[in-house]
Amino acid sequence: MQVIMPLLAYQIWEMTDYQQNKALVSAYSKENNVLGISIKDVESDFPAFNSTLERQTGTAYSEFKISIPSIKLTDIKVAVDSNNFEQNLAHLPGSALPGEKGNVFITGHSSLPQLFRPGNFKAIFANLPKVKKGDQVIVEAGEQKFEYQVEGLKVVNPDETWVINPPDTNGRYLSLMTCVPPGLYLKRLIVLAKLES
Repeated sequence: MQVIMPLLAYQIWEMTDYQQNKALVSAYSKENNVLGISIKDVESDFPAFNSTLERQTGTAYSEFKISIPSIKLTDIKVAVDSNNFEQNLAHLPGSALPGEKGNVFITGHSSLPQLFRPGNFKAIFANLPKVKKGDQVIVEAGEQKFEYQVEGLKVVNPDETWVINPPDTNGRYLSLMTCVPPGLYLKRLIVLAKLES
C-alpha cells in the first residue's frame, strides 16, 4: 500500500490537477540533442543529463541555496556546475547562474513522499509535483536574493534535453527537474519559474 498509494495519487494528479503548459515549449527547437549534453547512466540504468559545457568566466561561489515555501523546502544546497546530485541539488554545468538571462537548470532526486525528510537528497524533490503556478522559488547566491515565480509544470521523456533551453532569449528563468511518478524514473517533471521584476 505504501508504494501503490503514491503511484495512484500521482496518476490522479496527472488526470485532474496537472495541466500541460504550452508556454513551456522551447522557442528555439524541440530537438532532443542540445550541444554538450548527453544522457548518461549515472548509476546502473538511471538516465540523467550529463553536461560537458564549461563556463567562460568563473563564479564567485561554488554553491547557492534554494527555498520553495509551498512544499516546505528551506535553504537547500545546490552545487554550481555539477552533474552529481547525490548529496545536494545539482546546477547543470553551462546553464545560467541565478539572476542571469537564460535558464538556471537544477536537478534533484525524487522518491516516495514518505521517504522525504530534510537532508535526504534521494527524495529531496518528492513533493515537487505539489508545486503550483504562482508559487515562489527563492534563491540566495553570492549574498544576493532572487525571487522566481512558477510559470507552469511539464512532464517529458528522460531524453528531452531541449527543456534546458529557456522559453525565450530575454527572460531570466529557473527550471527544476526530477523523476516521476514517485519512486520511478519513467518520466521527468519540469517546473519552470521566471525571475520576478
